[in-house]
Amino acid sequence: MSSKWKDEFTDQLCDAIIAIDNRDDAYRFLEDLATFAEIKAFAQRLQVASLLLKGQSYPKIVQTTGASTATISRVKKCVEYGPDGYRDVLEKIAKNN
Repeated sequence: MSSKWKDEFTDQLCDAIIAIDNRDDAYRFLEDLATFAEIKAFAQRLQVASLLLKGQSYPKIVQTTGASTATISRVKKCVEYGPDGYRDVLEKIAKNN
C-alpha cells in the first residue's frame, strides 16, 4: 500500500469511516463530506468492482452501471493489482447481509 498520501488528515478520515456504525450516519457523513456527484461516482466504482469480481464483461458493466470504459479500466486495475480494498470491503458487505 502506498504511503505517499498518508498523513494525520487521512488518518483522521479513515478513523471517521471506521467510527460509522449505521447507514443513516454514513449517509449524513457522506453528504457533509462530498458532493452528490462524488458520492455517486464512489458508489458506481464500488458496483463496477463488484461486477468485475463476478466476472462480468465490460459491455454488461456499462449497461448495468452507466460507467465509462475508462472508469471500468481504472477500477479493474485496482481490482487486479491494488491492495485488495475493493475485494475486502465487498466480502465484508456480503458477510453482513
